[in-house]
Amino acid sequence: MTPAVPRPTVQIPVDHHSAVQVAADRARSLARECGLPGALPDHAAVLASELATNIDKHARDGAIYLQPSPRGDGLDVVAVDRGPGIADIPLSFTDGYTTTRTLGAGLGTVLRTATDFTLRSEPGHGTLAHAWLAKTPGQQHPVAVGGLCLPATGEEVSGDGYAVARHDGHWTGLVLDGLGHGPEAATATRRAVRTFRAHPDLPPAELLTALHKALRHSRGAAATVVRVHPGYVEHCGIGNIRVVMCSREGIAQQFTGQPGIVGYNMPTPRSVQLEPAAAVLVHTDGIDHRWTRDVPPAQLRLPPTLLAASLMHSHRRHRDDATALVLGGLPQGQS
Repeated sequence: MTPAVPRPTVQIPVDHHSAVQVAADRARSLARECGLPGALPDHAAVLASELATNIDKHARDGAIYLQPSPRGDGLDVVAVDRGPGIADIPLSFTDGYTTTRTLGAGLGTVLRTATDFTLRSEPGHGTLAHAWLAKTPGQQHPVAVGGLCLPATGEEVSGDGYAVARHDGHWTGLVLDGLGHGPEAATATRRAVRTFRAHPDLPPAELLTALHKALRHSRGAAATVVRVHPGYVEHCGIGNIRVVMCSREGIAQQFTGQPGIVGYNMPTPRSVQLEPAAAVLVHTDGIDHRWTRDVPPAQLRLPPTLLAASLMHSHRRHRDDATALVLGGLPQGQS
């Protein structure tokens, strides 16, 4: 059983060349906070620096996102932009290849330094990249989980939060939206996450009941639990957190939780079983739900971390905390 409680994501807009050094410094510092040993904090700085440099030189409206991996097993360095894209991805990894008369070692360096590196790019529509740096050698990247969590603009802490756990061969995800935002909302969310960590294998309805008891003397929260079983997905939620079942062709189904507030006026929670999906996306109302109205199928086929980053970068409401969690499911029709 592997519960993990990610801290809020660090966002560094790449709107000036000075952001490259900022990204490197923040990545090194965060890697040390996460307990990455030896030279790994310096490797994290290299990853952030190279990806930020790529945005600074070639793209626009880009940002670096840094966070402990949702599973607690390393560091994520994510880059998103709306630049011209990369026409030939394999060529871009070749040392010496450049379009700006520089050394051309950027993406090749990232590929060699990261434990795992994923890149998606579409000419004319930008690039998304995810470099994962494992805490210990030999780890394999579990691609089934990805997420980001950002506080409202001007806030130091996020009233949103999420946690994931793997047990009995399946993943369980919890997404929270503390009432309002700021320190009091963050306190409620942290309390809920601690309760989840203690009992992540409870049935989802029982988990929400435990959260309700834990949050009785707090501000309260909206909360949703999703569990990916072999052959189906279980969902149980209270409040305005959206669950989107993503097929490889489009949005298959969308749900929100039962009306109520966990810790205040929660109804008896009800679990529902959903058909398996290529991915299960859970997000708070800090991400505009209208993104589902005209979503390119290619976006839904992104790996979990890149799908979460894509939504956060393009559809975040900056006046509110925002969280997106993606759990990989089963291909539709598979049992």
